[in-house]
Amino acid sequence: MDRRKFLGSAVTTAATISLVPRHVLGGKGFIPPSDKITVANIGCGTQGLRELPGMLENPHIHVASVCDVNTLTTDYLDWSAHGIRDSIRKTLNEPDWGSTYDGIPGGRDIGKEYVEAYYAKHMPSGTYNGCTAFEDYRELLAKESDIDAVKIMTPDHHHAHLAIAAMKEGKHVITHKPIANRMAEGRLTIETAKKSGVKTHLLAWSHRPEYELVLKWIKEGTIGNLKEIHNWSYRPVWEQWPSRPKEEAPIPKGFNWELWLGPVPDIPYHSFYTHNRFRGWYDFGGGSIADMGHYSLFPLFLSMGIDVAPISAKAYGTTHRYVDGNSYKWVENDVSFPLSCLIQFEFPTQKNLPAFDLLWYDGGMKPFVPEELKEDNRDMPNEGMMFVGDRGKILAGFRGEKPEIIPSRVMKAYEGEKEVPERVRERRSDTWVKAIKEDIEAPGSFTYAGTVTETINLAAVALRAGNKVVYDSESMKITNDESANKFLSRTYRKGWEL
Repeated sequence: MDRRKFLGSAVTTAATISLVPRHVLGGKGFIPPSDKITVANIGCGTQGLRELPGMLENPHIHVASVCDVNTLTTDYLDWSAHGIRDSIRKTLNEPDWGSTYDGIPGGRDIGKEYVEAYYAKHMPSGTYNGCTAFEDYRELLAKESDIDAVKIMTPDHHHAHLAIAAMKEGKHVITHKPIANRMAEGRLTIETAKKSGVKTHLLAWSHRPEYELVLKWIKEGTIGNLKEIHNWSYRPVWEQWPSRPKEEAPIPKGFNWELWLGPVPDIPYHSFYTHNRFRGWYDFGGGSIADMGHYSLFPLFLSMGIDVAPISAKAYGTTHRYVDGNSYKWVENDVSFPLSCLIQFEFPTQKNLPAFDLLWYDGGMKPFVPEELKEDNRDMPNEGMMFVGDRGKILAGFRGEKPEIIPSRVMKAYEGEKEVPERVRERRSDTWVKAIKEDIEAPGSFTYAGTVTETINLAAVALRAGNKVVYDSESMKITNDESANKFLSRTYRKGWEL
């Protein structure tokens, strides 16, 4: 008998004998172990550790296993030197935790220690050693049959493989963005989600009522016919290299480089690829648009009913030169995203919107100041979103925050609804816990993420192709440049084919 059946039977038997409801046995708010969702946290780097409190502190969740190809090192990169350490200290209520670590820690040993230390504080005995740890998530899925769900916090190139493997084992899947960093892998992952019947959730989802208000303004004709949507981010914040490192570097002890590569064919190890540096490489990441664009575009597409994929994309990116003798030479870069880029997507007519162009900017690039802001003597914000019609514009924050019709005199004169509806706020893990427990689709279900997944992966295709690509979503094919179709998938390491 597995853990869940045993505990469920034990609690039910106890409740029957005592003739009282089982929640009474544990006091008010008690959730019996048999009713908890058991989760494997796969990926114990910076973001994997940063988001652990959201599960550990949720009484409906039990973190039963962790997984990472790294045992323990302190060479991770993050937004601050002590952010991860201080978060762990706060969650464990241990002000001296990690005082012996010189640097930013991560790896499966840290994940296991973190989980067990937290649960030990809530055990009568003060001890707990029930969290398993694995190097290979395939082994975890084979051995941990009692896991209900996996949370994917690995680099992007593992997302599709891990999600598909978990769903085939009947596990619910919660993943960090993106669903996949290749078009074909994203399509297969979403199709698997539809067929499997398990619950899925893309963590980039959030409730953004601002978009509902903006759509209302557009439908009312406040800016005329919508022509363009602009979205810009200051990312990347990680280092960005235009070519692969040439120097050799030893593989750190306790780090399984081949397993980290996973589906990607062999390349020599270098720290430039790992520990929060992967996002800028075509092999391993999805660039700034995959990193941040999911947060702005996924809720936008859902709120505005944008569910037909773009029909073309054109991209411009930063170029590089190097000195060879007395000459400047062009860097032919097909390994990494540029320092900054501009990507223009052409969208066909949607159910709520006419055909429009979506323009993405990153690396400090953004639209020039429009006349409407010049009238107000204002500059463009570092990050933002702008809706352009043939008779006006709407300016908002990066995720649609604080939308306003510009210039200010037009906003003041507008007599319609101006206040943004109240946003539903809840712990992030509550969103997918509810979906699993109530057997409903999560608001960020993979089944709703097809359009944003294709859009973001098409960006990389356009950058690598170097010219405008015309895309047929139904056949998942670039129709004007046969050579660009190779960027929709990847060459797989033997044994990792999908």
